[in-house]
This record gives sequence, C-alpha cells and structure tokens, in this order.
Amino acid sequence: MIPPNQTPPIAAMACMEIRGGSQAVHEAFSTPGLDAWLYSRPHDGDACGGDVHYVSLCGGGVITRLVVADVSGHGAGVAGFSETLRQLMRKNINSKSQTRLVQALNREFGEAAQLSKFATAVVATYLAHRGTLTVSNAGHPRPLWYRASEGSWEILDRDALRRGNLPLGIDEDSSYGQFTIPLGRGDLVLFYTDALTEAADPAGRLLGEDGLLALARALDSSEPGTLLPSLLNSMEQHRGGRPADDDVTVLAIRHNASGPRRRTIGERLEVYGKVFGLKAY
Repeated sequence: MIPPNQTPPIAAMACMEIRGGSQAVHEAFSTPGLDAWLYSRPHDGDACGGDVHYVSLCGGGVITRLVVADVSGHGAGVAGFSETLRQLMRKNINSKSQTRLVQALNREFGEAAQLSKFATAVVATYLAHRGTLTVSNAGHPRPLWYRASEGSWEILDRDALRRGNLPLGIDEDSSYGQFTIPLGRGDLVLFYTDALTEAADPAGRLLGEDGLLALARALDSSEPGTLLPSLLNSMEQHRGGRPADDDVTVLAIRHNASGPRRRTIGERLEVYGKVFGLKAY
C-alpha cells in the first residue's frame, strides 16, 4: 500500500469493472466524468477490516457507482458481507437506479442485525451524460461537498435522507431516501467512515462533523490529488500523533465533466465477454 503522504497515479477504470473490498488500499482511478482517490487502512495493520469500499463502471461507460460501508466487527462476517456487496454491485452494474441495490443490501444484512451486528453505508451513482450524483444514506456519516463555483465546503444532505436514515438490517421494510445533485466542473465530494468524525484529541474531545468540515475548509481544494494526504495529516495532528483507533476509509471524487467517451472495438468486445459470462469480473 502506498503511504498516505504520497499521491498514487490515476488509472482509468474499464467498462464492466468492479474494484474494492475490505483490504488496505491507497489508489487513484478515473471513470468518465470523475477522478477519484481512495485510502483505506484497517485498524492495527490488519490485512482486512470492517470498512468496505467498492466502485463500479457500467458497460456503456456512463454509470459510476460508489459504496462506502462500515460493518461492525472483523473477520469472516465482514468478508461475507464484502463478497455479497460485490455480487450485488455486479448484478446492478448497468442499472441507473440504485434503489434496488440499497434495498437488497438492507435485506441481506437483516440476519446479521439479529446477531447484534450492524452496518452503515452510503451509496452514490454518478451519470456521466447528465453530470448528476444520486446519494442514499443508511445511517452513515454524511459526505462533504466542495462547490467549486463558490469555493466552499458544506455537508451533503437533503431532507430525503432523514426519512430513512437507519443502519442496514434494522428494518427490512425501511424505505431509504435518496436525492440527486448536479455537479459542477471541479466539484469534490468526500465520503468517509466514522473514524474521522469520532477521532479524539489528547483531551478526549471528538472531532465531530463540524470539526471535520473545518479541517476540509482549511485544505487546498485546488489540488485534489493531495487532498487525502493533507486531510489524513490533519487528522493525525488532531489525535496528537496517536494512531487511529478504528478502521479509516476516505474516498474523494472530483467532477472533471469530461462525459462519456467513445469506446474502441477492443473495449466493446471486452464488455460483451463480461455480459455473456465469457470473462469474469
């Protein structure tokens, strides 16, 4: 894994590609319309943790889907949830709507909730031909949104979230709200797990959502490639140099407004192979 103070090179995702899991990772990638930077570090240097992260790109290069989840505990239970999430991402990879994915996640985690395990998740879908981002939240920390046209950070939230903002599996009939925002060129959205907001300073004071927002506002948002290293360094300073006491995951996306691109014949053949089960993904 690349150290957090280094910036990894950006790699373009292929159509019908799914990447992610619960392992330690520090990488950068792009899809049509978006550049993204992901950092995830399990607690105590474990190979895998309770934070789960996935990104997928549809066969037409139009739909980018992002999921960041926080599962209580570690081990086989989290590994099982991670694999289930991958399969659900695969099943819904070409669907513009994320409603079925969120509902399926809630049903799948219902049994685990009965065993006193729970998960929170934020699911987002970006449509390159529209430049829009749709967000659903299941009890997860609210993302941060940098509006480039105004040069300001804010909490990304709408009233729709407050009607169904329960963790996954608590209520199998829960109707999770969602909302859609138009992204401007240069806008940033920051997804993260609660290790950031629950980070404590040497006196035991938690950073909280407002504190995280203040840290984001102090960063240089004109250089998104250095945003995660700078934020992680600020978090370490807040903790007084102490390591995080939980899994840490941060996913930053930047809207470059490039839109879908024309696929080559080779790329189309690759997609057909995946669609018809001739090639695994």
